[in-house]
Amino acid sequence: MAEKSLNELPRQLRGLYERGHDALVRDTYDYAIELLYQVLQQEPGAYEVRKQLRIAQVKKAGSGSGFFKKMLSSATSSPAVAKAQLALRKNPAEALQVAEQVLNTDPLNNPAHRVVVEAADALEMPHTAVMSLEVLNRNAPTDKNVAIRYARALAGLGESGRGERILSDLYRANPSDNDLSQALKDMSARKTLDEGGYEALADGTGSYRDILRNEEEAKTLEQENRSVKAEDTSERLIREYETRLKTDPSNYKLLKDLAELHTQRQEFDVAISYYERIRATGVNDPTLDKAISDTQIRKLDFQITQLDPNTNDHEETLARLQTEKQAYQLSEAQKRVERFPTDLQFRFELGQLYFQFGKFGEAIQEFQKSESNSHRRLASMNLLAQCFAKRKMFDMAARKLQSAIKEKVLFDDEKKELIYNLGCVYESMTKKEEAVDQFKLIYEVDIGYRDVAAKVDAFYAGQ
Repeated sequence: MAEKSLNELPRQLRGLYERGHDALVRDTYDYAIELLYQVLQQEPGAYEVRKQLRIAQVKKAGSGSGFFKKMLSSATSSPAVAKAQLALRKNPAEALQVAEQVLNTDPLNNPAHRVVVEAADALEMPHTAVMSLEVLNRNAPTDKNVAIRYARALAGLGESGRGERILSDLYRANPSDNDLSQALKDMSARKTLDEGGYEALADGTGSYRDILRNEEEAKTLEQENRSVKAEDTSERLIREYETRLKTDPSNYKLLKDLAELHTQRQEFDVAISYYERIRATGVNDPTLDKAISDTQIRKLDFQITQLDPNTNDHEETLARLQTEKQAYQLSEAQKRVERFPTDLQFRFELGQLYFQFGKFGEAIQEFQKSESNSHRRLASMNLLAQCFAKRKMFDMAARKLQSAIKEKVLFDDEKKELIYNLGCVYESMTKKEEAVDQFKLIYEVDIGYRDVAAKVDAFYAGQ
């Protein structure tokens, strides 16, 4: 799930954000929290909105009655935190939403912020993760694991200098800590890479950009230097980690870091071998199977990008690799369902793959089961209706969409999609008036949604 800036939000949500921001400025914290949280429910990746929500949460808590209120809110939020933790593996988006509800009343709740970090990592939302890591680091400045993770997250956003300072401060207080020492070395190397230590001239008096007149030449040289330094850094880290692994062969973190480094270098088979070594240690990590699967898929994607379109067997090789990728994805999803037959999230994921690959009969079977998962119910009903429509069972598709629309209260993008799909089904049934009635519902609130404007305008022009 990509993070979005304010400018990338739909006009309706930007308006909601502005009202929330105005409420925050007026110190109307409850109203600000309500409005900003509504925006995040529809666009969880809006990190600037989440930043304003954090401010509102903290200010509201600061206007409370002190220690007793904080202890009370922490106690009452424990069940919600437990719910968020349970949702992490199957539905990180839900976990993030539940954790945010906790923070609305207890903005310094460490367990809730840890859930936010894990969920944000799973959803690929680095700015969101950094915000909570900052709170965790402030709450426990001597926790080295939090500090290291915070520093690495900052480096991922291009703030390696700030990450280095955090680790340096903690290392000065713990000079004998090997983990901190190694993390600081890695961060210093990352900082050198990010800031481009090669920019200074040999005499130390200036930058090569001061001499090169051709801007494109300067840009090319910078990219080449960065590429070389990135390669050198990864090689050095691999050597260091492999040396440490000799004395600690079952170290989970070392094995995982080595797997990730080799993946970055497109050495996918080596990376998978390290993941398999983790599996052999008996570590109970539910993300391990996904990491192996993702690496294998990246390997196939990389092989596809390396194909020469000018060779005689290009089309044949491309088709073979795409078929192999599809078969692998299906096989892995089927194995997960066989291993966990009652896990409805896995059923939903398998159904998605079946639908993607045109196996609509098989997809129907999975979506009919995943429909019982409250977190995937509407999505399952929507895809189930699309499967019926693909098989020209339009009456069944229409009934399924009608049921889903009745259950969906909030008129958000999900409801728009359900209504739009129902309109398309009516079109396929040659029920033009019923179809345009559905498109009008969307037109009235969001004229820019897909092609509803063209459909509605064409209807009135035809009259």
